[in-house]
Amino acid sequence: MMLKGKKAIIVAAVLGFMAGNMVSVPKADAGSVLGNIGKAVKTGGIVWLVDKYGNELNTFINKLTAKYPVSDSYATKVVPIIAVGTKGYVGAAQISGPRALVDKCKGALALEGDFLNRSFRVQALIPVDSIDPSHCTRVQGVGVSAKIDVAI
Repeated sequence: MMLKGKKAIIVAAVLGFMAGNMVSVPKADAGSVLGNIGKAVKTGGIVWLVDKYGNELNTFINKLTAKYPVSDSYATKVVPIIAVGTKGYVGAAQISGPRALVDKCKGALALEGDFLNRSFRVQALIPVDSIDPSHCTRVQGVGVSAKIDVAI
């Protein structure tokens, strides 16, 4: 069976991620190039997982909030979230808002910072129209309603 397009890239990324975690490469030989490739493969794998299981995660979150008096009637969906701060992270977030605006969202950003000698840590959670943090704009009228951590 021959895979084409995005499916072939995703399968290659996931296999590369798995192989990269099984094979130890000395730092002197690997350099920062392999480290960056590994980060890109891991990020791609998480984005793929969010894409694959987003509907199930969304249903779970909606059922969870329905048990308490905190659910709403807005449209929701789960998207990848990229955290930008002292270190980068990738995961998943549920966004909510009017259906037309939720459909425009492709991801979310978590901008991290701290102040008062690290007494306070802040995360600004922003729904955006792209998963590329360098080329995205905020989608006004949509909010982040849940953040999902992925165990790896």
